[in-house]
Amino acid sequence: MDMIVKFFQDGGAFMYPIAVVAALGIAVAIERYLYLTRTASGNRRVWSEVSPFLAQGDYRKALAATTESGSAIGQILSYGLSRVHTSRRRDDIEKAMEESLMEVLPRLERRTPYLSSFANIATLLGLLGTIIGLIQAFQAVANANPAEKADLLSASISVAMNTTAFGLMVAIPLLLMHSVIQSKTTEIVDSLEMASVKFLNTFAERRQEQPA
Repeated sequence: MDMIVKFFQDGGAFMYPIAVVAALGIAVAIERYLYLTRTASGNRRVWSEVSPFLAQGDYRKALAATTESGSAIGQILSYGLSRVHTSRRRDDIEKAMEESLMEVLPRLERRTPYLSSFANIATLLGLLGTIIGLIQAFQAVANANPAEKADLLSASISVAMNTTAFGLMVAIPLLLMHSVIQSKTTEIVDSLEMASVKFLNTFAERRQEQPA
């Protein structure tokens, strides 16, 4: 712990904004991960509840279940189900569900790009802190005793490099978190599109069976 505290103190003033960026990035990553996990779980629950109604052609019960769920998949299916009785064309229902998906996507992707931005900011702050530290180091040794210049310069450079190291220590995990959350978001979007296609196929099959 003492070593960590010394490392932080030796880095200078730029260690503090990097720490703030790290805290913001971690907060965003946790919030997004929990939100996406709840969304994925809710979507699976709603689909397992609604799929039997869709298979039976009981669209009224399916619409009631999706409307009450408040989930992402519930919203998309509600748009499609609400047009089942007013339109016999698959294209009309598909367009309605695509419109709903466009409303859902921003909620799934919200704040996720911040993580990559925070990672870049942490890296740049680390480099800026190192450059300023090096400038101060060269200025400090300019008037120093020639015999002490080498030792003083090496010590100053070592301290100045702390900000770059800390910036990278923050940036790398944030980039990993961004990749994980982006992958989770893509997985949810794919599942929503798959559920939409399954619903449309089921609707089309039942429409074909009705005349028979």
